[in-house]
Amino acid sequence: MASSKTKARMNAYDEEKSVSLTIHRIVCYVVLSIFAFLAIFFFYLLLINATRSHNEIQTSLSFLPGSQLVRNFKGVINDPNLKVIQGLLNSLIVSGLSALLSVYFSGMTAYGVHVYNFPGKKAFFNAILLIMTIPTQVSALGFYNLMNDWNLTNNFIPLIVPAVAAPTVFFFMKQYMESSLPLDIVEAARIDGSNEFRTFNEIILPILKPAFAVQAIFSFTASWNNYFMPALILDKPEMKTMPLWIAFVRGRELATLNFGEVYMVLALAIVPVMIVYFCFSKFIVAGVTLGSVKG
Repeated sequence: MASSKTKARMNAYDEEKSVSLTIHRIVCYVVLSIFAFLAIFFFYLLLINATRSHNEIQTSLSFLPGSQLVRNFKGVINDPNLKVIQGLLNSLIVSGLSALLSVYFSGMTAYGVHVYNFPGKKAFFNAILLIMTIPTQVSALGFYNLMNDWNLTNNFIPLIVPAVAAPTVFFFMKQYMESSLPLDIVEAARIDGSNEFRTFNEIILPILKPAFAVQAIFSFTASWNNYFMPALILDKPEMKTMPLWIAFVRGRELATLNFGEVYMVLALAIVPVMIVYFCFSKFIVAGVTLGSVKG
């Protein structure tokens, strides 16, 4: 009799727990769906407006594509004062190389700090974290004067080479290595006669592929959207990146402003970022999750 009551009580508890978990799951799905909708909705409107004319955008809101996609694209491409294709190529060069150098060398620095024990290691790590708190604008004037003295204005070098030292990427990679990179692997590679560069390139990089992919996305996007430093360094039209051309289009006089072409420029500017994201998105969850769980 007692056992049947206990079993009934346990069944009731299991049913209550199941209902609670179901409600919790539904609430989570609803909240995530709302956030996903808000994240996608404005990109969708941007793409829709890129297919509509200036008058249509001004007079009404539509969720269906228009018929002016080709006209807006030709208007942007054929504008003699607007070098969008060149801007896209410039942004791809700067962002691609910045992301590659940032991820590789910051990962190598994190590897050195994680694997080696040397005097001042903690102070070195804290100094890099301190640099993360210093805004770019603080050193911008001195950096510009230095680049001007070296005749490196209107050059991509000042926008690419400083990406080698990326404190944020270093910090993420260091934390990821602490949770996902046992030192036994490094020791085993050394015993087998592998040098440090070969160990890093052929053993560590494949293991940390998710982390490198995540940081590559973030670094590429940050460099692609960077307006401040290119605005200081670049002033020749053939050297300008996409954020500078977007600012140029938005700064036109209202009488000559074509909203359809403005949205087309914005759409062209986000397409490469979306392509990079979709190519590496499968690594995001793995990279963030493994990097936050202690192995």
